[in-house]
Amino acid sequence: MTEQADERALGASTVSLMVAVACIALFLPPLVHSTVSTPWRAAAVGLVLATALLLHWVFLAMAARHMGRSVGGWVALSVLLFPVGSAAALILLNFFSDERPGAGGPHQAAHG
Repeated sequence: MTEQADERALGASTVSLMVAVACIALFLPPLVHSTVSTPWRAAAVGLVLATALLLHWVFLAMAARHMGRSVGGWVALSVLLFPVGSAAALILLNFFSDERPGAGGPHQAAHG
């Protein structure tokens, strides 16, 4: 996967996380009353929330795998510590995106 594709996967994961957090906000006061006032609205928001979370984790896993990182570790961080862990995983993966194995960074140049 190229650097551009990594950035696209991380960007899609970020957008999915933002949608999920927005759906969660609809279940918090003062919006909860309008969200659960009709069953179809609550079900629709719940379905969008579930889909956004799943997409967030899939795109996060894709980015981690293609960057040579531990998929299980990054997804576990995102799932177990949601939503703060999800944001932390995205920030750290973006920070480490230029340090992929075999990328020929400064550490490898000093030893190679």
